[in-house]
Amino acid sequence: MNLEIAAFLVQDGMTVGAVYALLAVALVLVFTVTRIIFIPQGEFVSYGALTVVALNTGRTPNTIGLLVVLALLVWMREVWKLARTGFSWRVVNGILRDLAITAGVCAMGYIGASAQVPFAMKALISISIVVLIGTKVYRLVYEPLQSASILVLLIASVGVHLALTGIGLAMFGAEGSRTPPLVDLQANIGALTVTGQSVAIGVAALLAMLALSFFFGRTLEGKALKATAENRLGARLVGIRTVRAGRLALGVAAAIGSASGILLAPLSTIYYDTGFLIGLKGFIAAVIGGMVSYPVAAIGALMIGILESFITFETSSLKDVIVFTLILPVLLYRSLSFRDASQEQSN
Repeated sequence: MNLEIAAFLVQDGMTVGAVYALLAVALVLVFTVTRIIFIPQGEFVSYGALTVVALNTGRTPNTIGLLVVLALLVWMREVWKLARTGFSWRVVNGILRDLAITAGVCAMGYIGASAQVPFAMKALISISIVVLIGTKVYRLVYEPLQSASILVLLIASVGVHLALTGIGLAMFGAEGSRTPPLVDLQANIGALTVTGQSVAIGVAALLAMLALSFFFGRTLEGKALKATAENRLGARLVGIRTVRAGRLALGVAAAIGSASGILLAPLSTIYYDTGFLIGLKGFIAAVIGGMVSYPVAAIGALMIGILESFITFETSSLKDVIVFTLILPVLLYRSLSFRDASQEQSN
């Protein structure tokens, strides 16, 4: 170990940590709005990366078929709702709007697989497909459980994770894939070589954070999400549709997850289950932030990425064990601080 190696490890750790930060922010968003500990966040990483790989090789991604199946299930449930409660133009308009959006995204997927379109467009198509999959998973699984306890929602998340992992194996197979670098450039800063891909990941993470900040602070939908996260009952009382807020939160989380997978695909081989470990590391960062603080979760993610990089240099076989062990002192600290706060309130 010397300064040159340490500088390289810090750069590598911050690159991966930026992706962990995006996933941590997505997990905090979903939890604060819906009370869901969203374990399947990592599946969006794999789905996004492997979908863009399929488009990049001229194949129609199987995620389009999954999207169609989920859409049909959602529409069947809505039609059943109409049959039970009576005709409603609002429900019919929702079905027609969802049908148009789903058909448009599927058509874009077929065009992206057959035509010579830029990689950036293929990435946007992949993200759109995964976003619709995420919102439909929410509508099918979590909307009927929106009044359930956090434990029930956690059990549902485990079930969704297992289902999406199995479906991922059936769609993508056991072999992994990579994509060419988004930015095939590099520059030397002293003895340190900075690649364009690492810069692209850092810039994308920064832009995503700024976009989320603008979204929550300047847009009506973002303010509705913030209100739902602060006080779910109060949000309902002032007319905010918390169900729609949940769909929006899952859509944003799916966009962040799929974009993270596309950013990571040039750096490492992505398999159908790769996203699970990546998502868990984002979850650790979210726990560091108490599942409520976006800045602390992002800082924790960067620390995890740097620590993982140094551990990999020393002992790659134990890197995941050591990184996941970090959650124990964090949980202990959270438990003790919560107990102290409870005692002060009781006194």
